[in-house]
Amino acid sequence: MDATRYALLIAHFIGLAAILGPFLEQWRSDVKRITQTMVWGARAQLITGLLLVGVAEMNDYDVDHVKIAVKLGVAIAVAGLAEVGAKRTKSLTSDEPAGKVTTFWWLVGALTVVNIAVAVAWR
Repeated sequence: MDATRYALLIAHFIGLAAILGPFLEQWRSDVKRITQTMVWGARAQLITGLLLVGVAEMNDYDVDHVKIAVKLGVAIAVAGLAEVGAKRTKSLTSDEPAGKVTTFWWLVGALTVVNIAVAVAWR
């Protein structure tokens, strides 16, 4: 079961990198976009996070359900915002302002960092 847990944890970190990588890459760019990489990263975070909790429960680890509920809520928000932001990114024309997409971009990045902070700092 440890091999499964480690494989899921690695996939979870790859999902995190898939969100934060494009976010940080666009930091200084004038036009912000929600990329498909960010969307798939958010999906991966959600799925692997749920599976990690399942593996922890099966192994009788002490799981803080309140912490997991907070992380799940934030992860659902990130995934939802990434999905909607990606659809808005696709529908933009070259002369249309990207203000709403920029808002989604900021929210996805900020909430991802919030989820990292909850994972690390919540004891």
